[in-house]
Order: sequence, then structure tokens, then C-alpha cells
Amino acid sequence: MNRFLAQLSPAVLAIAVSMHATADTNAKAAPTDTDLVKSAMTAAPAKVSQHATIVTMDDSGKMRTVRKGTNGFTCMPDNPETPGPDPMCMDQNAMEWVHAWIAHTTPTHGKVGFMYMLSGGTDASNTDPYATKPSSENHWVKTGPHVMIVGADSSFYDTYPKGADPDTAVPYIMWAGTPYQHLMVPVK
Repeated sequence: MNRFLAQLSPAVLAIAVSMHATADTNAKAAPTDTDLVKSAMTAAPAKVSQHATIVTMDDSGKMRTVRKGTNGFTCMPDNPETPGPDPMCMDQNAMEWVHAWIAHTTPTHGKVGFMYMLSGGTDASNTDPYATKPSSENHWVKTGPHVMIVGADSSFYDTYPKGADPDTAVPYIMWAGTPYQHLMVPVK
């Protein structure tokens, strides 16, 4: 599992793994389901997260439903293996987009999805969806609390800044020119 994790970017880790405990003898105890729900619920407004499905990834890489929801949103807790707080909550279209991203397949464009990351974000490359650490070529950025619009047609994204080194205090396009480009909108 750890070799698999090393190949993923911190942003993908936020989706792919939430709350993975290592076999190290110094590792903290695995979080309880109550801990996972509490963390996941910080990703979105309470009116959304209180009725959302909460999922986490188990040690075998499979999604596990911690709590079944009723509003069409799915929230995931913070991933302790990434540098910043990154719980997230997404609608069904955004969840499909995330699955495409993780699988390295092209998401359905024009199937717009919405994601919350109100507890902040993590450090990530602004240009490479699969970068695992900063380099002089991958334009690392730090995001704070934000929402994301994913899956829109290219013409939608053309109306926002696409620079490699964006001002993260205003809306901008992350991963411009890739199948995974999306609008990042700061909320604080």
C-alpha cells in the first residue's frame, strides 16, 4: 500500500486514502468511525455534511462507507499523510470526476461537479495532477479553504486565469490544459 501511496500526488492522496494507519510500532491508533465522521463533516457547510455519506479508504484500497447519507453528497475525512487539512465533500458528478482522475482516465466533460474543501487544502502542483512533491517544474501552490468546479466544458475554464503560478486568493484554474483542469474558488 505505501508504494502505491508514494506514486500519488498529495491531492490524489486526499481522495485515495483517508486515515491510513501504518504498521509502525510508533503509529497512532487507527481513528474511530466517530473520528472519521467528525473530520469529514468539516469539509462542507453543516447543512450539507450532516446528511452526506461519509466514506474512507481501507488498508486494501477499497472504499468503505462509514455512514450512509441522504443528500447525494459524499464526504471524506482528512488524510493525515498529506501536509495540510484536506477533508472534502462532493456531489455525484464530482465523485465520478475524482474516480476518473484516480484511474488516469478522461472524465466526462460537460458533467459539472461541485466540491467543498472548507477546512483548507493541501500543497499540490498547479500544473501536474500526479506530482508527488515540489520541483522547479511543477509550480507548487498552497490552497486554503475553497470550493471547486470540475467537469465543465473548456470554454467555461477559459474565462479564468490559467497561469502556472496563480494568485490563490482569487479564482483560478488548476491543472490547466489537462483533462483534470478545474476551477479553484477561495472562500476566505
